[in-house]
Amino acid sequence: MTTGTLITVAPTGAESAKAEVPALPVTLDELLLTAKECEALGAAVIHVHIRDDDARPTLDQGRLRDTVAALRENTDLIVQLSSGGAVTDPESARLAVLDAGPDMASCTMGTVNFGDDVFLNRWEFIVDLHTRMQERGVVPEYEIFDLGHLTALQRLLGKYGLPHGGHVHVDFVMGVPGGMPGTTATLVAAQQMLRDLPEGTTFSATGIGRSTIPVMLASLSTGGHLRVGMEDTVTYAKGRPVESNMQLVARAVGFAQLAQRPPLTTAEARTLLGLPAVAR
Repeated sequence: MTTGTLITVAPTGAESAKAEVPALPVTLDELLLTAKECEALGAAVIHVHIRDDDARPTLDQGRLRDTVAALRENTDLIVQLSSGGAVTDPESARLAVLDAGPDMASCTMGTVNFGDDVFLNRWEFIVDLHTRMQERGVVPEYEIFDLGHLTALQRLLGKYGLPHGGHVHVDFVMGVPGGMPGTTATLVAAQQMLRDLPEGTTFSATGIGRSTIPVMLASLSTGGHLRVGMEDTVTYAKGRPVESNMQLVARAVGFAQLAQRPPLTTAEARTLLGLPAVAR
């Protein structure tokens, strides 16, 4: 079992509206403040979606580059850009995310019903994204919304090789309406399927909405890592809105410490994920 816990914060996402969730960080200044606060508490990775001047999801290249540069200048966090964007974003814009030069990017391993929408990830697109990341030295986090996505990942690695850095890390996104449920039984089944992937594969787990706490506890107890943030839940407890991403990271850090698996530093996280060390 892994002795430390990789904590990823996903502060914004593409689903919640600023008007409905005033605490959501949507400007670059708000994102930087969130990043600094969460790093100070124990987060090592930031999973980034960005918004435009009207707080709508965007994949604007200039904004992405500015965001990556600002996060690098002001924090030691590992910068992971979302290649998923919003469900309406075209494949070309999603692939162009890599042009902003992140440390990591997400790579979703299949199409999934996403509430009332469809999150489309064609096989050809997945292959293109995976191979471009290999060429550019970007480390993927393979996002798994359903158990069949693990079989697709096995196929991808078998045909196109290991990711840049050689380490395979997946994130189980659980509790999305249309995807796998956020239950302990499902997480155990998913974890057992990792045996078909390269030795040393690691996983994080994300519980959407009310599945947040059950998934955190199950992941820690099975040797997994944690992703938390206002992308995934805007309710801290029943009837209690989230006040900040820092509040969610603090809870995850507390759970990790109780499990005697304290948060990994950013340097330790880079070693785990196959990323090069950064000289400061």
